[in-house]
Amino acid sequence: MNKIITIGRQFGSGGRELGKRLAELLGWAYYDNEIITQIANRTDLAESYVKQILESNPVASFPITIGQTLYTSVNSGIDQATNIYVEQSNIITEMADKSDCVIVGRCADYILRDRNPFKIFVYASMQSRVDRCRSKDEKSDVLTDRMLLNKIRKIDRQRAKYYMFYTGYKWGEMRNYDICINTTNASIKDVAKALVKMLQPEEQTK
Repeated sequence: MNKIITIGRQFGSGGRELGKRLAELLGWAYYDNEIITQIANRTDLAESYVKQILESNPVASFPITIGQTLYTSVNSGIDQATNIYVEQSNIITEMADKSDCVIVGRCADYILRDRNPFKIFVYASMQSRVDRCRSKDEKSDVLTDRMLLNKIRKIDRQRAKYYMFYTGYKWGEMRNYDICINTTNASIKDVAKALVKMLQPEEQTK
């Protein structure tokens, strides 16, 4: 069975960068936005729409009309979200079948639970996350500190609701992961190197 690392992360904590660096150091495949592209290709839906569904509350993210169309609208939205989740599950499973890999987000830890992935959750202080967002994304320069804080909190809430909806577990709950990493004031590059030493101790002695 192939080796798998899954990474859940707070927005702005550096989890995506950590995933990329781990995959590079280990020589494993890395999957993140590639999953969205694959879903869009298989469903003929726009990548932007797929991304919106995967990063939103499965119910509240859909527009709801009034009157007789209420039931149909809500259920149609849930059905679409469920179909996308099923396709996502199929794609993630296929990716895990191909080779050793690192997968960021997408409920991969739950989808691949029978394969015993090494589950990581990455978190950081709010100030550290704000600083990282500003250093990594030029668009954040147009946002005030309050606006950026609100954006971070909103994305975290969406991830938590999505994760709970499909897994029944609390997103970020320490006991659901093999290791939780606080990246506050930490070098992601150094964290990745330390993780590789922990995951492949035999390689370090050769």
